[in-house]
Amino acid sequence: MSFRELIDELIEAGYLKTPGIIEAFRRVNRRDFLPPALQADAAWNSPLPIGHRQTISQPLTVAFMLELLAPQSGDRVLDVGAGSGWTTALLAEIVGPSGGVYAVERIAELKNFGQQNVGKYNFSNVTFFCRDGHRGLPDHAPFDRILVSAAARRVPPALRVQLKNGGRMVIPTIDEDIRLIEKSASGTFKETRYPGFIFVPLVEE
Repeated sequence: MSFRELIDELIEAGYLKTPGIIEAFRRVNRRDFLPPALQADAAWNSPLPIGHRQTISQPLTVAFMLELLAPQSGDRVLDVGAGSGWTTALLAEIVGPSGGVYAVERIAELKNFGQQNVGKYNFSNVTFFCRDGHRGLPDHAPFDRILVSAAARRVPPALRVQLKNGGRMVIPTIDEDIRLIEKSASGTFKETRYPGFIFVPLVEE
């Protein structure tokens, strides 16, 4: 199966729905974010190792999370646990040149790996940081959207603060779920849980 065929399957199964997200999947090939020895496996609908006990997420899961996140053109997005850079590049494609993606990766070698991978696409709207994702990026907040791609023990309070009123955050937890955190225009929070997802832990200092 090719990666394009996998995308078609995700559309048919209802995991990919939004035109902008589908277009990003078609333009940003997962192969470009894998170590050379695994590039032939890019179309596998499963997590794959990228070193340092970290993985590139299953395409189905990434599609599910991005649909929950609902990023829009022009959004400022915080991408925590950027890893291989695949979600970073997908987000950069979706938000476009009028938006911005701030990618945070705690492991220096992976930050460099992800930055090199995203560099293959010549995006002008991506900035990488090597730091603890639990703390977010207060100097660059608030964010319209926050995506976390590793399991947190709890939703970090700093990320709640840095989410703009009217914004959305998608974050997995060690309770084996993905949570959609919606912040209202007045600053109150609504949380929806989707069970059945296992992620590597979010690295904490």
